Formats: sequence, C-alpha cells, structure tokens
Amino acid sequence: MPELAWPWWLAALPLPWLAARLLPPWRAHGASLRLPHADLQGLFADAGVGAHRSRIRPLIALAWALLCLAAARPQTLADPTQPPRSGRDLMLAVDLSGSMGETDVELAGRTVDRLTAVKAVVGDFLQRRVGDRVGLVVFGERAYAVAPLTFDRSAVRQQLADTVVALAGRETAIGDALAIAVKRLREQPAEPSGQGQRVVILLTDGVNTAGTIAPEKAAELAGTESIRVYTIGFGGEDQTAALFGMLMPPGSASIDERALRAIADKTGGRYFRARDTAELAGIYAELDRIEPSLQQGSVERPRVERYPLPLAIALALVLLQGLWRGGWGRA
Repeated sequence: MPELAWPWWLAALPLPWLAARLLPPWRAHGASLRLPHADLQGLFADAGVGAHRSRIRPLIALAWALLCLAAARPQTLADPTQPPRSGRDLMLAVDLSGSMGETDVELAGRTVDRLTAVKAVVGDFLQRRVGDRVGLVVFGERAYAVAPLTFDRSAVRQQLADTVVALAGRETAIGDALAIAVKRLREQPAEPSGQGQRVVILLTDGVNTAGTIAPEKAAELAGTESIRVYTIGFGGEDQTAALFGMLMPPGSASIDERALRAIADKTGGRYFRARDTAELAGIYAELDRIEPSLQQGSVERPRVERYPLPLAIALALVLLQGLWRGGWGRA
C-alpha cells in the first residue's frame, strides 16, 4: 500500500473551502474584495451578479486536492534487494608477449595457444567477482591500461577478449605492467583494517626483458601503498623457449619464478605456477577463496516516489479549466 512521506500536507485540503466560506463575498463587477493573485481568484467563481457567496470550481478543487496529495509525497516499496557491503579494487595484468602464442595447453579437448586459455579462465573468474571494481592492464614490450577500474565486468571481459598476441610487442615488461596497475590502485584509499582490499593479479609466461621499471622497484611501490600482488607463472615447461634471444632446450623453464615469487612476497601476496588450464582454473578458484568477493548486506526495500502522477493530473486539470474558461464557455 502507498505511504505518505509528508502526510501533514493533507491538512491544506480544506483551505479553499474555508476561504470560500470565511472571506467576504465578491462580485464580478465592482467586487468589494479583490484577491491579490489571479490564479487564487480563479479558484472561486461568482454564482452570478449580486451573489452573496462564492462557489468553488469542481476541476480546480480536484486539482487542489491532487496537489496536496503530491506534496505529501506518496511512496511505495520496491522489490527487496540485498546490496553488497563492500568489494575489492582488483587490477588484472595479463601478458601478451610473443610467447603467449605458444600452442601448448588444452582447452575443452583441443590444443590452443596460451592467451586463448587465459581468456577463458580469466573470463570465468571475472564472472564471479560480483561487487568488485575490476581493471585490466596488458603488457608486452610496453604496458597499457586498457580498462579502468569499473563495476562493469562484462566490459572488462570484452576488452580482454579483443586482445591478441604481441599487441603490445613481443617482449615482456613485467615491471612496467605492475607499476601501471599500482598507479591505478594507489588513488583508491586502503581499508582501515589493512586486509588487502586493493589487489593486483599478474599473469606472465616469461621473464622481464623490456620496460623502464624493474619488477623489484614496482613491487616495493606496491608494498608501500599496501597493495597486495599475486603472481602467476603460466605455460608448459617442455617447449623450446626463447630467453634473451637464445634458444633454450626442451625441459628448461622459461619463467622467472624467483622474481615472481619475490614480487608476491614483498607485497604479502603469493606466487602460483600453472602448467595447464586445469591448474590455472584452480589458481583463480584459490584466489577467490583468499581474496573473497564481497558479502551480501542486509535486505533493503527502496522507496519509489509516486508524486509525479497526481502532480501531472493536477496540472492537466488546471490547463483544462483554463481552456474551458477561455474557449469553451464558463463553468
């Protein structure tokens, strides 16, 4: 049922009737009482020349009643909602270097390149981060923030889906990517509890070979800003890989695990190693557990204002009364 936010406005309902009965009578010609405002005077009509009592025009009376109702602010309760309490500010940093084109992982029964596998797993991860603000940094030889922090997770997924291998160059600038992610997060205030509400998840399959900022320096900056960094090394170890322009024999690791682990340790995060999509999906599931998305708050029922309808009808009645007096005759 509708409720009135300001019900005391209904006390104004009898004012026109009281004015009609208590004010001295007025006449059409040479009236003894001149109402100061034309609109207020239009609220009353003489019953004819020489009338001793004024009468109220029905349409104007109804319009007045509707105006009083609109002023009382009728409201209804909307459907119950359960808003989130708070969420994370989460920056994803994804490697697009040339080695991410290696076809050494399986996805849904077929062999795909590493970037395709990452898109699938990270897309599912984003779907679960309800209430978080998420941004995206991609990096190769250079690093770019392609999606700012936003609640629109679908837009971030689409930005990731549109990326291609070597879009930012074929080398790997891990330090630059981390620095850009930290820069995007540092403007967001940290939680008083210090529980790592600002998080970076950095995924790479290589070694820092480009950029102007060393990964260690970027990690120090993240630690200073109380930003937690989780690093993921992704890719098989049985493929021939290129490191500093030199071919490495099969079985040699092409991921700088020591550096990735150091980055995580300096910021209070963790380092993960994934060799296939199953392990990668498990890592993101573990990140869901370690850095849970927000919990639901108490149930709320927002109020919906309903005053526009009686207000619109009242204005329409006033307009109709004016047309009736001006063009169609007198009431």
